[in-house]
Amino acid sequence: MAGKSQKGRSRRGAQNSTNYSEQMVPSDATTKGSLSDVKHSNAGANGLLTQSESPGTKTEAKESEAATSVDRPKQGDLHLYPVSVKTLGGEKLELQLNPGDSVMDVRQFLLDAPETCYFTCYDLLLHMKDETVHHLEDHNEISEVADITTGNCSLEMVAASYDDRSIRAHVYRTRELLSLSTLHASLSTSLALQHEATHGTSSVDPVKTEVLELDGLGFMEDVAASLSNFLSSPSKEIRSVESIVFSSFNPPPSYRRLAGDLIYLDVITLEGNKYCITGTTKFFHVNSSTGDILDPRPIKANFESTTLIGLLQKISSKFKKAFREILERKASAHPFENVQSLLPPNSWLGLYPVPDHKRDAARAEEALTLSYGSDLLGMQRDWNEELQACRDFPHTTPQERILRDRALYKVTSDFVDAASNGAIGVISRCIPPINPTDPECFHMYVHNNIFYSFAVDADLEQLPKRHASVNNPKIEGSINSLKNTDENDGNSSCFKVSNGCISESDGSNPSELSGATGLPTETQLAESEQATYASANNDLKGTKAYQEADVPGLYNLAMAIIDYRGHRVIAQSVLPGILQGDKSESLIYGSVDNGKKIYWNEDFHSKVVKAAKTLHLKEHEVLDEAGNVFKLAGPVECKGIVGSDDRHYLLDLMRVTPRDANYNGPGSRFCVLRPELVTAFCQAEAAEKTKGKSSVEEEHVAAPDLPNVADVNDLVEDKADPASASDSQFAAKVQKNETLQECGSTPTASSCQEIYFNPNVFTEFKLAGTPEEIAADEENVKKATQYLTDVVLPKFIQDLCTLEVSPMDGQTLTEALHAHGINIRYIGKVAEMTKHLPHLWDLCSSEVVVRSAKHIIKDVLRDTEDHDIGPAISHLFNCLFGNCQIVGAKGANSMQSKTQKKENSGKSSRGQSRWKSGASERKNQPSYMSINSESLWSDIQEFAKIKYQFEMPEDARARVKKVSVIRNLCQKVGVTIVAHKYELGAAAPFQTSDILNLQPVVKHSVPVCSEAKDLVETGKLQLAEGMLSEAYTLFSEAFSILQQVTGPMHREVANCCRYLAMVLYHAGDMAGAIIQQHKELIINERCLGLDHPDTAHSYGNMALFYHGLNQTELALRHMSRALLLLSLSSGPDHPDVAATFINVAMMYQDIGKMDTALRYLQEALKKNERLLGEEHIQTAVCYHALAIAFNCMGAYKLSHQHEKKTYDILVKQLGEEDSRTRDSQNWMKTFKMREIQMNAQKQKGQVLNAASAQKAVDILKANPDLMHAFQAAANSGGTTSSSNTSVKKSLNAAIASEVGAHPRGRGVDERAARAAAEVRKKAAARGLLIRPHGVPVQAVPPLTQLLNIINSGMTPDSSTNNEEMEVANTKVEDGNLSNVQETATEEKPKLDKEDQAPVGLGKGLSALDSKKQKMKQKAAA
Repeated sequence: MAGKSQKGRSRRGAQNSTNYSEQMVPSDATTKGSLSDVKHSNAGANGLLTQSESPGTKTEAKESEAATSVDRPKQGDLHLYPVSVKTLGGEKLELQLNPGDSVMDVRQFLLDAPETCYFTCYDLLLHMKDETVHHLEDHNEISEVADITTGNCSLEMVAASYDDRSIRAHVYRTRELLSLSTLHASLSTSLALQHEATHGTSSVDPVKTEVLELDGLGFMEDVAASLSNFLSSPSKEIRSVESIVFSSFNPPPSYRRLAGDLIYLDVITLEGNKYCITGTTKFFHVNSSTGDILDPRPIKANFESTTLIGLLQKISSKFKKAFREILERKASAHPFENVQSLLPPNSWLGLYPVPDHKRDAARAEEALTLSYGSDLLGMQRDWNEELQACRDFPHTTPQERILRDRALYKVTSDFVDAASNGAIGVISRCIPPINPTDPECFHMYVHNNIFYSFAVDADLEQLPKRHASVNNPKIEGSINSLKNTDENDGNSSCFKVSNGCISESDGSNPSELSGATGLPTETQLAESEQATYASANNDLKGTKAYQEADVPGLYNLAMAIIDYRGHRVIAQSVLPGILQGDKSESLIYGSVDNGKKIYWNEDFHSKVVKAAKTLHLKEHEVLDEAGNVFKLAGPVECKGIVGSDDRHYLLDLMRVTPRDANYNGPGSRFCVLRPELVTAFCQAEAAEKTKGKSSVEEEHVAAPDLPNVADVNDLVEDKADPASASDSQFAAKVQKNETLQECGSTPTASSCQEIYFNPNVFTEFKLAGTPEEIAADEENVKKATQYLTDVVLPKFIQDLCTLEVSPMDGQTLTEALHAHGINIRYIGKVAEMTKHLPHLWDLCSSEVVVRSAKHIIKDVLRDTEDHDIGPAISHLFNCLFGNCQIVGAKGANSMQSKTQKKENSGKSSRGQSRWKSGASERKNQPSYMSINSESLWSDIQEFAKIKYQFEMPEDARARVKKVSVIRNLCQKVGVTIVAHKYELGAAAPFQTSDILNLQPVVKHSVPVCSEAKDLVETGKLQLAEGMLSEAYTLFSEAFSILQQVTGPMHREVANCCRYLAMVLYHAGDMAGAIIQQHKELIINERCLGLDHPDTAHSYGNMALFYHGLNQTELALRHMSRALLLLSLSSGPDHPDVAATFINVAMMYQDIGKMDTALRYLQEALKKNERLLGEEHIQTAVCYHALAIAFNCMGAYKLSHQHEKKTYDILVKQLGEEDSRTRDSQNWMKTFKMREIQMNAQKQKGQVLNAASAQKAVDILKANPDLMHAFQAAANSGGTTSSSNTSVKKSLNAAIASEVGAHPRGRGVDERAARAAAEVRKKAAARGLLIRPHGVPVQAVPPLTQLLNIINSGMTPDSSTNNEEMEVANTKVEDGNLSNVQETATEEKPKLDKEDQAPVGLGKGLSALDSKKQKMKQKAAA
């Protein structure tokens, strides 16, 4: 029973029930019905509800959270009913269950509770209050059996009999429980625990403790060295037993089977005793065997137990103690750290030094069974039937939709996991093909009910009849009729070819190959490889689009693309009936022969038309070869098939969006527009048509701005540029996004639906409409393409310049482009248009280098023998990042390269032709040895030019940011390298031993929950309006639904946690904000990777929240980690790094470390001036921050001078009338006034006396760091002169002289800050309590005294100083300085409600969005 239910999960150590409970935080006890074993919540499990709040605060935070979410029943928030459970051990515990929970869910909760975690084999009995007893079957829902809402129900666990399968599952589960490898501790948790340990629970005034200075600036100077700081050592295992292995007495002899023996285990305890244990159908006991002969008699009567752990506790006291420690360790971790991620990201760095490989018999046993993802016991899963059955679930009520989404998510995730394991078996040649007599490139495989084929182009079949064997009639039926083989048609790719096929052609007749067509063979093969890669990607996108359209009665296969060792394998669920002989008669729609013969069926067509409407595809007419006219609503080459299960399947969806009219040459057949662009274009057109009908609409969807899809930055998908966008674009922008994404909800719905595209224009298929109609269809497609180049691209560039979108690395850049509807092939154009911003140009050129290098490396790996893979990868990395010269091969190589360039005009992978022509060379040495740095870089340059129209500069090799490129390339190819410092200046920085692993890189279409997405979108709108409690309710509801659908380990759940943290932060509940932010951080580390930009921003936000609780030391440690991660993903030159520096400076400023704060501010200013230019608003923010810092120290002249620079930039950028410009002006007046007051004091005769001068000199001697930074200031102020000319020699002048001329920055989620200020204002207006997060005033530090002496010859009295600290008490939230206190000091100018505090202070930049809106509206008008 239980063994069965847990089998696969336990074996992979995955306990990945999709509804894992956060057992610990009562704040979420309400969020998932059924989730929380509240009785055992480890309330402090976070390790991060920090010390300074009293327990009272904690409970308050949690209770208020819980209260808010209980207020009203919501669609995702289910009512929970307490049900007591009597365990097998006789204890009682209480679960919170919902009638909709399945029995499997209950088992999972019991598996997670410490008291019951080691019971796997039991039946569940439900006792009702009327004393009836129900036996619960695994797949039932509780509500199907009995009504638990009546109360007084209890569950009883009753021991069930083991069988062969469940007893093995029990042993696996036991081993898993005894290991801590499934515990993924986040650095944030350990920092908090460390902090708690050092500071105890006493609320020490954080100001008094000495705060260590960050080595953050150090990370920036030497990024390569920081690799070694990146991975923390894994948690130390707690040893509980020497070994538990299957005994060599297995299997039990037949006479013992009849007595109930199932398994024998050999156990060595920590005490050194050896035991042989018998597992029977009822229990485990120690038998009397010694030596080589089985003696099945029990050794002692009391040495038996129903579980293995129970028995081990009886025979070993050390085991008992260690097991208790293991459970305590797991309980002390954050519950999310115990949950397995279903599809974890590949890690590109491995531990250094490489951990010793120790003997582990249990590990060896598992490895010996080469299952490649299939289950060895029991039936194989029928993936297709599972998936389609889940799609057929009812989905009318919210609860039904949640159950359906959960089932779909689980099946698809399991499929992707099994498919990637199987693909490794296919590529490693461990799984035999089903058509072994065909050429290798056309081999197909079925394993574990998954169909595999290599990415090849069917173009190859048009080459001379070199492969007669491919016409094997038996298979050809399946190949030709079904997508399962991925076999397409003449030009489209379908079957996907590995290099194996190319080697195969070496054996056949190459001259015959190239003779048939005018092109060299290599060019054709290389082009075909490109096309197939593109077509496989498009097919996956098309399949996803039809899945989301969700038309009843129209089905798609589960699909995944796996790239491994240079091969691309396409995995699909098996179409029912395909393997049972020729099924060509089951094709009833579309074409298998490139439109020569077209099939059509009325019923099928009606379903395709329904889907076409949501996809903006037009119903149109096409001709087949015989001239017959057919009405289609999709691409000609799609195939509609009736499976043997009578379901209608639609396959080969490579072109579900129209062709890109900018790319219509040969080889660009699969250059299609992105669905995001099609949606945006339709909405823009609709808005254009309805202009004037509704002024409101004009505001939201005004045509000239319409690539507000550009603005969207994938808010809806929350994928784009997660680094910046996802959480921060609320406010007015969200309203536009909402309008855009949900076009149907606006009055434009009808017109929005009017624009449909014919997917078959600009193709070789014959269209049957009138010439006018065809011309109109073509015009439509041209208009969409033009919209991309004329509107979307410029808008995207503008967003990049204003930092609306701020990608950090290749992945976030790709996501940002896609979110805006821009294909990666336009990246060369984007690079051209951002030449004036160095960090963006670097980012684009690095991405082009990585993508080009990836193709060349894959090419080499395909040809590399198993034993050469490590050396090949290290050699290629040395060629790319070092300077490798291969003496022997050099001449031949460059010659080959030249001739090849002449022949090769297509967009080909440079590598392929070389490997083929070097056949004789290859016999003597591996092909990778013929590559050197020169040839590799020239290949990359050529590839970049052909594929991305990107001209790489001569010095591209020198300019490339090596660490970021290594990281990006490793992630794209699946390589793991050792995390230590690489001498990247050396000729060969990589050794073979540095390459640790090569993993598959998987693309898939795991569905997400649209219901929760909509709630998040609505929540953002409420947050933008300052309606905190409504926003909180919506985000909690979304969190609750996602928790049920995907479990906690999903990036959408992380999004919800981030928004919940923001709402709590704005409501003044710092402790609650930290709880939610910590969850987001753990999920991002596990689902996106330890160094993903989102993870860095999570650390940054954690730091700001800790700082809000006055735990500056802990905050700075988190900032240090954020800087390390940013340096890995983007390198030191990025505006986000500058913004993070401002954050760090503010923290130092608040604890009185002004010298350190100034160093960071100067560094930020240098970066912003170099990256963004001297007149960017972000540069103004730096000047303003410096002005406030000097003001804090009483250096009013310098304050005035820096504020003047802020003012000048704002006047230029925003105009004098802008509220921020006026605020800046007010600050200047304030500083001037203070300066005048000081001068007045001086004139009263308080001149600088000898004692104070001596004091200043002493302070300068004690702080040599200050000498450099304050030389100018000291010169001007040390004498009593206070003339303006001397002020101009200030520190800032010194800074300005050092600054070069480079570009930009945004920090940790800067738009959030603007929205934050806006939200606070609105919340305050609505009378909500906003708790100021000010930091207590500190004593004036020595530096401040120094400046006071310089300025005035006396220390200002403490009251003035306190005011200064108040004014300066600013934070940079998410990259903007935003004044968290709303109070003004006496001297601070009173601003009216509309006038926000100056830029960078408080609501400084908050008005930017609304300002933009107004400007856009004017433009639109």
